[in-house]
Amino acid sequence: MLIDSHCHLDKVDAAPFGGSLSGILDAAAEQGVGGFLNVCIDLEHFDTVHDMALADERVWCSVGVHPTTTEGEEPTVERLCVLGSQERVIAIGETGLDYYRIEGDTADWQRQRFRNHIRAAVELGKPLIVHTRSAREDTLRILKEEGAHRCRGIMHCFAEDWETASRTMDLGFVISFSGILTFKSAEELREVARRVPEDAMLVETDSPWLAPVPFRGKPNHPALVRHVAEKLAEVRGVDFDTVALQTTRNFHHLFSLV
Repeated sequence: MLIDSHCHLDKVDAAPFGGSLSGILDAAAEQGVGGFLNVCIDLEHFDTVHDMALADERVWCSVGVHPTTTEGEEPTVERLCVLGSQERVIAIGETGLDYYRIEGDTADWQRQRFRNHIRAAVELGKPLIVHTRSAREDTLRILKEEGAHRCRGIMHCFAEDWETASRTMDLGFVISFSGILTFKSAEELREVARRVPEDAMLVETDSPWLAPVPFRGKPNHPALVRHVAEKLAEVRGVDFDTVALQTTRNFHHLFSLV
C-alpha cells in the first residue's frame, strides 16, 4: 500500500471520478494507494479540508496557511493549536518560506508566520509540513532557531540539493518526493533520492499540481503517486513493493499511527 503524503483533495477536480471524494479515493485505491494526507493552505477552507478527513477513514488532514497566501485570517499560535487539536488533524502546515516572487528582505511577515506554525507544532507535538522555494538558508535557520527538531516533520515536494536534504534530516525531518522526481531536468534531485536513507523518504502528489511524467501538464490526482513511487524505486535500484512498504512505514512512524 502507498500513502500520498501530501495532496489537496479539496482542489482536485472530482468530475472525472463521479463528482465525489470517494470516487477520487477509490480510483487511487485501484493503484494501491490506501492513505491520504489532505493539506490545508488557508484557514478559510480548513473546515472543508477537515470534513474530508472526518468523512473517510483513509484521509487525515493538516491545518496551516501557505507562505504565499496573502489574504484571509493570519494564523496565530493559539488558533493553530485549537484547530490542530481536532480529530484527524495530524500535522501543522503547509508552512515555510517562498521567496520566488518576492524579495527575501521584504518577507518578515512570512518568517513570522513560519515561526508561529513551528511553535504550534512543538506545543502540540505534531509534525510540521514545510514548503521552501528560493529560501533554503532562511528556512533551515528558522527551523533550527525554533527548535523544530522537537516536532520533526516533512520537507514536502523536495526539489533542493543533497546538502539541504542532509541538513534537514539532521533536524529529524523526512524528505518527500513528488512528480518532480520524474521530470527530465531533475537529475540532481534523483541523486538526492539515491542517497536518502530508506527510513527518511516519503512520496506525494501535491495534487492537483505537478503531475508526474507521462501526465506532466495535466491535472494531478492521488492515484498518480504510484508513478512517483515507481520512479523512486527505479532510481534506488529496488522493486516497487520495497518502496511502497518503506514509505508507508515511514509515514506511520512519523505521525505515530502505529
